Amino acid sequence: MKKSIVLVFCAFLSVQASNASTLADWTFESSSVVPYAPGVNTPTTNFYAELGSDAGTAAAFGLHAGSATYSSVLGNGSLESLSSTAWAKGDYYQFSVALDLIDNTYSGIKVSFDQNGSTTGPKTFYLAYSRDGLTFTEFGSDYVIPSGVSWNGSTPNHSTQFSDDLSSITALNVASVLYFRIVDDSPTAGGAINGNNVGTGGTDRVDNFTVNATVTPTPEPSPFALVAFGCACLMAVGRWR
Repeated sequence: MKKSIVLVFCAFLSVQASNASTLADWTFESSSVVPYAPGVNTPTTNFYAELGSDAGTAAAFGLHAGSATYSSVLGNGSLESLSSTAWAKGDYYQFSVALDLIDNTYSGIKVSFDQNGSTTGPKTFYLAYSRDGLTFTEFGSDYVIPSGVSWNGSTPNHSTQFSDDLSSITALNVASVLYFRIVDDSPTAGGAINGNNVGTGGTDRVDNFTVNATVTPTPEPSPFALVAFGCACLMAVGRWR
């Protein structure tokens, strides 16, 4: 009888639909940066995602070993993107987004972004992920920024759009915070987009960094389910008597 009660209760739990959702999207349209240099090995102030369920709290920043200058420049089909100079191997942009593990479950984590640079900017990067913001793991292999591509404010260039499907990394689904880095992996000698040396004034820019996931709300008993459960309990009590 007790087993029957449990089965009745479970059968009437409200059904929650899974949805492909944008957790955070950094468009940089509201993050106009007056050129500034935070200093050697010093992170920038945070840039917050403008779109997605974690908009306004999901944070991004840049970090360079040298004295980089950050600024806003034309994006990939938009007016703003984040650009910086003084790139060296290991420098990065970092993006983080929190997961609501109480009210939801997550799967199918994916990221996408637009990335470009000047002719003497670094051409080779990789994506890395972390669950604690301290230990990062490279995902996949290096990718290369194509040469000869100019961004403008109206028409996106698809050759500078990149995406990564991290759904196979199931440990990310239960992390309270997800961290992602776009890391420079270019040698200074011959590592520029034009094939020459990376220049101090060479730039790399990023736009539309987006974190997506399949989000399933945690099931909760519907009012109908609670009534059904109560009736089942009363029936069980009557039979026991």
